[in-house]
Amino acid sequence: MATPEEMDRLNSISEKVIGAAIAVHKELGPGLLETVYEVCLLKEMEQRGIEVSRQVDLPLYYKGQETGKNFRIDILVENEVIVELKSVEEISPLHEAQLLTYLKLTQKKLGLLINFNVPLLKHGIVRRVL
Repeated sequence: MATPEEMDRLNSISEKVIGAAIAVHKELGPGLLETVYEVCLLKEMEQRGIEVSRQVDLPLYYKGQETGKNFRIDILVENEVIVELKSVEEISPLHEAQLLTYLKLTQKKLGLLINFNVPLLKHGIVRRVL
């Protein structure tokens, strides 16, 4: 469980990411490919001085042994917050399960699932805390 100080930091990062995502959505609107939103969100966050990594490999281990299979995290922010992007009709339980699995595998505490294919972005954001 995160300490109150850790949660304050994570909440601050989350607010910055959501602010950047809203700016991208206002500029582009819904209906584009996920990869378009990804590169634009990366640019927006970099312009705002936020540390970001794109398409971060997450090795899969089974019973303590590496399998040679990697998952890919869309965006890792400040090496603390996982951001998974979608451009779909609606977020499904499978998308949320993917985010939760990435959080567990990385032992990160906070993840955002952002679906850009909505008229108002606040309706496309799912925030999960472990």
